[in-house]
Amino acid sequence: MIENLIPAVSSYAREIDYLITEVAAIVGVWLIVAEYLFFYFIIKYRARDGQRADDISGDEPGMGKWLVVPVLLVFCCDIFLIVGALKTWSHVKIELPVQDAVVKVIGQQWAWTFIHPGADGVLDTADDITTVDELHVEVDKVYHFKLESRDVIHCFSVPVFRLKQDAIPGRIITGWFEATATGSYDIQCAEICGIGHGVMAARIVIDSQEQHAAWVDSVSTGTTQMALNQ
Repeated sequence: MIENLIPAVSSYAREIDYLITEVAAIVGVWLIVAEYLFFYFIIKYRARDGQRADDISGDEPGMGKWLVVPVLLVFCCDIFLIVGALKTWSHVKIELPVQDAVVKVIGQQWAWTFIHPGADGVLDTADDITTVDELHVEVDKVYHFKLESRDVIHCFSVPVFRLKQDAIPGRIITGWFEATATGSYDIQCAEICGIGHGVMAARIVIDSQEQHAAWVDSVSTGTTQMALNQ
């Protein structure tokens, strides 16, 4: 249902979509049942000509089942949803698969800075590539991201990944993703961070292995040439 509106482009996006759909379906069923009974009882026990509306306190014999049975059913549904939610949360937020690469994601008012590993494939070396508002990654590769903020709370959100993580000043938060399709997609700040929050947008460019290698080579060559000219 959600995927029809927003593409699912990460390894865990479908899992999150399923959980959201599951919650919507279960809650939706209970909403329909509750509203049906609500209006049914209003009509059934309404006042009529020469007859007052019925006054039901709930203490009458047999009335307890109308409270106990729904509560137990809702409780069972809650347990089912909680188990699914915890399983998904653990997979996305707690478990960290072995990374193929690491990138830094830095939020500040009002832009995103991304630091990529250069040709050596290792972060925090001399050939690191820094971009603003454009993150470049390779498809089918597990990335760990090191998320931080330089000023206020921001939120790193990639809708097609179903990824959303707050960036908190003074902390470096590690998360992960694995892109499953190539293309260019939106990155958002999903936390109101000041007057320029609405324009704090960026793009994630997901390339094939060959395309990503060519991008790294072109950026590295351009940076080297600029250094030589200076």
